[in-house]
Amino acid sequence: MAISEEAQRNHDALFPNYVSTLKVTDPELIEVFDNWAFGEVTNDGSLDVRPRLMAQLAAIIACQALNEYRAMLGGALNVGVTPVEAKEIVYQAVPYVGMAKVFDFLHITNEVLQSIGIQLPLEGQSTTNPDTRFEKGLEVQKGIFGDRIDQMYSQSPKDQLHIQKYLSANCFGDYYTRTGLDLKTRELLTFCMLAALGGCEPQLAGHIAANLSVGNDRQVLIGTVTQLLPFIGYPRSLNALRMIDQGTSHQSSE
Repeated sequence: MAISEEAQRNHDALFPNYVSTLKVTDPELIEVFDNWAFGEVTNDGSLDVRPRLMAQLAAIIACQALNEYRAMLGGALNVGVTPVEAKEIVYQAVPYVGMAKVFDFLHITNEVLQSIGIQLPLEGQSTTNPDTRFEKGLEVQKGIFGDRIDQMYSQSPKDQLHIQKYLSANCFGDYYTRTGLDLKTRELLTFCMLAALGGCEPQLAGHIAANLSVGNDRQVLIGTVTQLLPFIGYPRSLNALRMIDQGTSHQSSE
Protein backbone atom coordinates (compact mmCIF):
# COMPACT_ATOMS: atom_id res chain seq x y z
CA MET A 1 0.00 0.00 0.00
CA ALA A 2 1.20 3.51 -0.82
CA ILE A 3 0.49 5.17 2.50
CA SER A 4 3.11 7.88 2.95
CA GLU A 5 5.65 7.69 5.75
CA GLU A 6 4.28 10.97 7.09
CA ALA A 7 0.69 9.72 7.22
CA GLN A 8 1.75 6.41 8.75
CA ARG A 9 3.82 8.17 11.40
CA ASN A 10 0.93 10.46 12.38
CA HIS A 11 -1.46 7.51 12.45
CA ASP A 12 0.91 5.40 14.55
CA ALA A 13 1.26 8.20 17.10
CA LEU A 14 -2.46 7.90 17.77
CA PHE A 15 -2.82 4.16 17.36
CA PRO A 16 0.47 2.40 18.13
CA ASN A 17 0.61 -1.29 17.18
CA TYR A 18 -2.89 -1.10 15.68
CA VAL A 19 -3.60 -3.55 12.85
CA SER A 20 -6.36 -2.26 10.59
CA THR A 21 -8.76 -4.79 9.10
CA LEU A 22 -9.83 -2.14 6.59
CA LYS A 23 -6.37 -2.22 5.03
CA VAL A 24 -7.24 -5.76 4.01
CA THR A 25 -10.87 -5.29 2.97
CA ASP A 26 -10.70 -1.73 1.59
CA PRO A 27 -7.06 -0.96 0.75
CA GLU A 28 -7.76 1.73 -1.84
CA LEU A 29 -10.03 3.72 0.45
CA ILE A 30 -7.61 3.50 3.37
CA GLU A 31 -4.75 4.64 1.14
CA VAL A 32 -6.71 7.68 -0.02
CA PHE A 33 -8.17 8.56 3.38
CA ASP A 34 -5.06 8.01 5.50
CA ASN A 35 -2.80 9.94 3.13
CA TRP A 36 -5.26 12.82 3.20
CA ALA A 37 -6.56 12.82 6.79
CA PHE A 38 -3.35 11.79 8.55
CA GLY A 39 -0.98 13.29 6.00
CA GLU A 40 -2.14 16.45 4.25
CA VAL A 41 -4.73 17.58 6.80
CA THR A 42 -2.84 16.62 9.96
CA ASN A 43 0.28 18.37 8.69
CA ASP A 44 -1.68 21.52 7.89
CA GLY A 45 -0.24 22.93 11.10
CA SER A 46 -3.38 24.77 12.15
CA LEU A 47 -3.79 22.97 15.48
CA ASP A 48 -1.38 21.14 17.75
CA VAL A 49 -2.13 17.49 18.34
CA ARG A 50 -3.97 17.76 21.69
CA PRO A 51 -6.42 20.54 20.73
CA ARG A 52 -6.88 18.85 17.36
CA LEU A 53 -7.99 15.60 18.96
CA MET A 54 -10.22 17.40 21.43
CA ALA A 55 -11.94 19.30 18.62
CA GLN A 56 -12.39 16.11 16.63
CA LEU A 57 -13.86 14.26 19.61
CA ALA A 58 -16.40 17.03 20.13
CA ALA A 59 -17.44 16.91 16.48
CA ILE A 60 -17.58 13.12 16.45
CA ILE A 61 -20.00 13.17 19.39
CA ALA A 62 -22.25 15.56 17.46
CA CYS A 63 -22.02 13.24 14.44
CA GLN A 64 -23.18 10.30 16.60
CA ALA A 65 -20.25 8.18 15.43
CA LEU A 66 -19.90 5.76 18.33
CA ASN A 67 -17.24 3.42 16.95
CA GLU A 68 -15.14 6.26 15.56
CA TYR A 69 -15.38 8.02 18.91
CA ARG A 70 -14.13 4.98 20.77
CA ALA A 71 -11.13 4.70 18.47
CA MET A 72 -10.31 8.41 18.49
CA LEU A 73 -10.70 8.66 22.26
CA GLY A 74 -8.03 6.01 22.60
CA GLY A 75 -5.84 7.99 20.22
CA ALA A 76 -6.46 11.21 22.13
CA LEU A 77 -5.44 9.62 25.42
CA ASN A 78 -2.31 8.26 23.70
CA VAL A 79 -1.16 11.78 22.75
CA GLY A 80 -1.78 13.44 26.09
CA VAL A 81 -5.45 14.39 26.36
CA THR A 82 -6.18 13.79 30.04
CA PRO A 83 -9.05 11.74 31.46
CA VAL A 84 -10.51 14.93 32.97
CA GLU A 85 -10.35 16.71 29.60
CA ALA A 86 -11.97 13.73 27.89
CA LYS A 87 -14.82 13.69 30.39
CA GLU A 88 -15.30 17.46 30.16
CA ILE A 89 -15.65 17.23 26.37
CA VAL A 90 -18.51 14.79 26.87
CA TYR A 91 -20.10 16.92 29.59
CA GLN A 92 -19.82 20.04 27.41
CA ALA A 93 -21.78 18.22 24.72
CA VAL A 94 -24.84 17.71 26.94
CA PRO A 95 -26.38 21.21 26.58
CA TYR A 96 -25.58 21.40 22.86
CA VAL A 97 -26.14 17.88 21.57
CA GLY A 98 -28.61 16.67 24.22
CA MET A 99 -28.37 13.84 26.72
CA ALA A 100 -30.24 11.48 24.40
CA LYS A 101 -27.26 11.62 22.04
CA VAL A 102 -24.52 11.97 24.66
CA PHE A 103 -25.65 9.02 26.82
CA ASP A 104 -23.82 6.33 24.84
CA PHE A 105 -20.67 8.44 24.54
CA LEU A 106 -20.54 8.86 28.31
CA HIS A 107 -20.65 5.10 28.76
CA ILE A 108 -17.99 4.55 26.08
CA THR A 109 -15.76 7.11 27.76
CA ASN A 110 -16.14 5.35 31.10
CA GLU A 111 -15.37 1.98 29.51
CA VAL A 112 -12.24 3.26 27.76
CA LEU A 113 -10.94 5.03 30.87
CA GLN A 114 -11.54 2.00 33.09
CA SER A 115 -9.85 -0.26 30.54
CA ILE A 116 -6.60 1.68 31.01
CA GLY A 117 -6.84 1.62 34.78
CA ILE A 118 -8.45 4.99 35.49
CA GLN A 119 -10.59 4.86 38.61
CA LEU A 120 -13.99 6.51 38.41
CA PRO A 121 -15.46 8.87 39.35
CA LEU A 122 -12.81 11.43 38.53
CA GLU A 123 -12.19 14.42 40.77
CA GLY A 124 -15.15 16.81 40.64
CA GLN A 125 -14.84 19.92 38.49
CA SER A 126 -18.02 21.80 39.44
CA THR A 127 -17.61 25.32 40.84
CA THR A 128 -21.27 26.25 41.36
CA ASN A 129 -24.18 25.06 43.47
CA PRO A 130 -27.96 25.52 43.26
CA ASP A 131 -27.67 28.92 44.92
CA THR A 132 -24.92 30.32 42.66
CA ARG A 133 -25.38 28.65 39.26
CA PHE A 134 -27.65 31.32 37.79
CA GLU A 135 -25.54 34.26 38.95
CA LYS A 136 -22.24 32.67 37.92
CA GLY A 137 -23.65 31.47 34.61
CA LEU A 138 -25.04 34.88 33.76
CA GLU A 139 -21.67 36.38 34.60
CA VAL A 140 -19.92 34.04 32.16
CA GLN A 141 -22.54 34.72 29.49
CA LYS A 142 -22.12 38.48 29.76
CA GLY A 143 -18.35 38.12 29.80
CA ILE A 144 -18.53 36.36 26.45
CA PHE A 145 -21.51 37.96 24.72
CA GLY A 146 -21.72 41.36 26.43
CA ASP A 147 -24.90 43.42 26.12
CA ARG A 148 -26.44 40.82 23.83
CA ILE A 149 -27.52 38.84 26.90
CA ASP A 150 -29.53 41.74 28.32
CA GLN A 151 -31.18 42.11 24.90
CA MET A 152 -32.06 38.43 24.81
CA TYR A 153 -33.77 38.73 28.19
CA SER A 154 -35.59 41.96 27.35
CA GLN A 155 -36.73 40.74 23.91
CA SER A 156 -37.81 37.27 25.02
CA PRO A 157 -41.56 36.53 24.96
CA LYS A 158 -42.76 36.11 28.53
CA ASP A 159 -43.75 32.50 27.94
CA GLN A 160 -40.19 31.73 26.80
CA LEU A 161 -38.28 33.63 29.46
CA HIS A 162 -37.65 30.43 31.37
CA ILE A 163 -35.51 29.20 28.47
CA GLN A 164 -33.25 32.24 28.80
CA LYS A 165 -32.93 31.48 32.49
CA TYR A 166 -32.09 27.85 31.69
CA LEU A 167 -29.36 29.04 29.32
CA SER A 168 -27.83 31.16 32.07
CA ALA A 169 -28.16 28.71 34.96
CA ASN A 170 -27.84 25.38 33.19
CA CYS A 171 -25.86 25.77 29.97
CA PHE A 172 -23.44 28.32 31.38
CA GLY A 173 -23.83 28.01 35.15
CA ASP A 174 -23.65 24.21 35.27
CA TYR A 175 -21.18 23.59 32.42
CA TYR A 176 -19.12 26.62 31.37
CA THR A 177 -18.11 27.33 34.97
CA ARG A 178 -16.54 23.90 35.39
CA THR A 179 -12.80 23.50 35.70
CA GLY A 180 -10.92 20.92 33.61
CA LEU A 181 -11.15 22.99 30.42
CA ASP A 182 -10.58 26.72 30.06
CA LEU A 183 -13.14 29.06 28.52
CA LYS A 184 -11.37 29.35 25.16
CA THR A 185 -11.35 25.58 24.80
CA ARG A 186 -14.99 25.21 25.80
CA GLU A 187 -16.06 27.80 23.25
CA LEU A 188 -14.02 26.11 20.52
CA LEU A 189 -15.54 22.74 21.38
CA THR A 190 -19.02 24.28 21.23
CA PHE A 191 -18.20 25.66 17.79
CA CYS A 192 -17.09 22.17 16.70
CA MET A 193 -20.30 20.57 17.93
CA LEU A 194 -22.56 23.11 16.25
CA ALA A 195 -20.63 22.85 12.98
CA ALA A 196 -20.87 19.07 13.04
CA LEU A 197 -24.56 19.03 13.95
CA GLY A 198 -25.57 21.09 10.94
CA GLY A 199 -28.79 23.09 10.75
CA CYS A 200 -27.66 25.27 13.65
CA GLU A 201 -26.40 28.24 11.66
CA PRO A 202 -27.93 30.95 13.91
CA GLN A 203 -26.33 29.36 16.96
CA LEU A 204 -23.11 28.74 15.03
CA ALA A 205 -22.98 32.43 14.13
CA GLY A 206 -23.46 33.35 17.78
CA HIS A 207 -20.65 31.09 18.89
CA ILE A 208 -18.33 32.29 16.16
CA ALA A 209 -18.75 35.72 17.71
CA ALA A 210 -18.21 34.14 21.14
CA ASN A 211 -15.00 32.48 19.98
CA LEU A 212 -13.70 35.78 18.67
CA SER A 213 -14.60 37.35 22.01
CA VAL A 214 -12.55 34.83 24.01
CA GLY A 215 -9.54 34.93 21.69
CA ASN A 216 -10.11 32.23 19.08
CA ASP A 217 -9.59 34.28 15.91
CA ARG A 218 -10.55 33.65 12.28
CA GLN A 219 -7.45 31.57 11.58
CA VAL A 220 -8.06 29.37 14.62
CA LEU A 221 -11.64 28.75 13.48
CA ILE A 222 -10.63 28.01 9.88
CA GLY A 223 -7.85 25.75 11.09
CA THR A 224 -10.28 23.91 13.33
CA VAL A 225 -12.74 23.32 10.49
CA THR A 226 -9.83 22.00 8.42
CA GLN A 227 -9.13 19.38 11.09
CA LEU A 228 -12.81 18.46 11.35
CA LEU A 229 -13.27 18.07 7.60
CA PRO A 230 -12.25 14.39 7.34
CA PHE A 231 -14.78 13.49 10.03
CA ILE A 232 -17.78 15.73 9.25
CA GLY A 233 -17.49 15.99 5.46
CA TYR A 234 -17.46 18.89 3.01
CA PRO A 235 -21.06 20.20 3.21
CA ARG A 236 -21.00 20.97 6.93
CA SER A 237 -17.41 22.19 6.75
CA LEU A 238 -18.25 24.57 3.91
CA ASN A 239 -21.31 25.80 5.80
CA ALA A 240 -19.11 26.50 8.82
CA LEU A 241 -16.58 28.35 6.66
CA ARG A 242 -19.37 30.46 5.18
CA MET A 243 -20.50 31.42 8.67
CA ILE A 244 -16.91 32.24 9.64
CA ASP A 245 -16.63 34.48 6.57
CA GLN A 246 -19.81 36.30 7.54
CA GLY A 247 -18.73 36.68 11.14
CA THR A 248 -15.21 37.88 10.36
CA SER A 249 -15.79 39.86 7.16
CA HIS A 250 -13.97 42.84 8.65
CA GLN A 251 -10.93 40.64 9.35
CA SER A 252 -10.80 38.82 6.01
CA SER A 253 -10.96 42.11 4.09
CA GLU A 254 -8.06 43.72 5.95
